[in-house]
Amino acid sequence: MQSTATTPELYLTELPEDRQQAMHSLRNVILQNLPTGFEEVMSYGMLGYVVPHTLYPAGYHCDPKLPLPFLSIASQKNFIAVYHMGLYADEELLNWFQGEYPRYSKAKLDMGKSCIRFKKPEQVPLALIGELASKMTPQAWIDLYTTTFRR
Repeated sequence: MQSTATTPELYLTELPEDRQQAMHSLRNVILQNLPTGFEEVMSYGMLGYVVPHTLYPAGYHCDPKLPLPFLSIASQKNFIAVYHMGLYADEELLNWFQGEYPRYSKAKLDMGKSCIRFKKPEQVPLALIGELASKMTPQAWIDLYTTTFRR
């Protein structure tokens, strides 16, 4: 469900009522923990957290006009999603997350390459997502991105 909202605030107000509190809380924990330098934007119809062109002028290799994506959150039809590119690109970070997840949630981990899905809003482990958001600086993401995807 890709939104046409132009601001994060508008995106959140358009969500179904049963998702609003969880998405507000998720956004807040990310904003509180994300290292300085990332910017919040609307990206691909989701709340996105990106490395701006001021820090990485080359932008996203798929579309250099776009800033470098790092993390996104979305209320999809059947779940709340957290997309974290660092999990896709950094096996050590992925292993850390998978090891920590059972300490924060009784629900089975539902995850793709960079997508973590939560079928029930109350199952989002906010503290773990906050810690995940804090683990990589913009420069560390740029370095990993350029060595992993920009060969």
